[in-house]
Amino acid sequence: MKRPLLEVRGIEVVYNRAAIAIQGVSLTVSEGQLVALFGNNGAGKTTTLRAISGFLGSDDAEISDGTVEHAGERLNGMAPYKIVRRGIVLVPEREKIFETLTVEENLDAPVFAGGSRALDRRRVLEQVFYYFPILAERRRQIAGYLSGGQRQMLAIGKALLCAPQLLLVDEISLGLAPRVAAQLLEILQRFRAELGLTILLVEQNAAAALGVADYGYVMEHGRIAYEGTASRLLEHADIREFYLGFGAEGRAKSYRDVKQYRRKRRWHG
Repeated sequence: MKRPLLEVRGIEVVYNRAAIAIQGVSLTVSEGQLVALFGNNGAGKTTTLRAISGFLGSDDAEISDGTVEHAGERLNGMAPYKIVRRGIVLVPEREKIFETLTVEENLDAPVFAGGSRALDRRRVLEQVFYYFPILAERRRQIAGYLSGGQRQMLAIGKALLCAPQLLLVDEISLGLAPRVAAQLLEILQRFRAELGLTILLVEQNAAAALGVADYGYVMEHGRIAYEGTASRLLEHADIREFYLGFGAEGRAKSYRDVKQYRRKRRWHG
């Protein structure tokens, strides 16, 4: 069995020392796994990633309870740049790139910021262009003129320049055409298989997330509601009904079904 690379144990995050954003969240990501964390908007998924990566302080938020550990070392209170240097790199949901810089200048940014652990920048840059050839073609283009999918590629490329062990990816498919989102998810699978990366993927599209993941966690109202292997979650009646769009009889639900449906989830079934 592979060792746990990331262990989150019962963390609670509060904003302004009053509002609880997430409570009692525990999850484990083992070396070489691709783990999905999914749930509806506002469930606490992004806050969980920000707690792991250290990006909470700017919003007067803090981990008030529980621990985050990487390879057995506690990360609570550690500065984000130190977490990056440990090999935990976040691809955020928003503000992913510097729009006024060129593609190549964006890819230089992690190095100039001192956040790169890569010993051979040229080799890693070639790696980025291998996985995302469109970025090589547009390396001198201003990043603000890239399409949504190309911006996402650039954000992931910037993360690779930090030589991650554990890649945290927040909503990779947000606002993208299904074909482009599927292409990016396939590349994440290749990262795991070809580069040996461990990946924690936050995604609202449960079907897409479980289609590439080994293991999944369902998040609701700031808590982990259910967990299991991807195959188990894909077969769970409540997952299929509430997250994959299938009714109790196994057929796809219509808008009328969704509007009138009232049954509560049965997570212990």
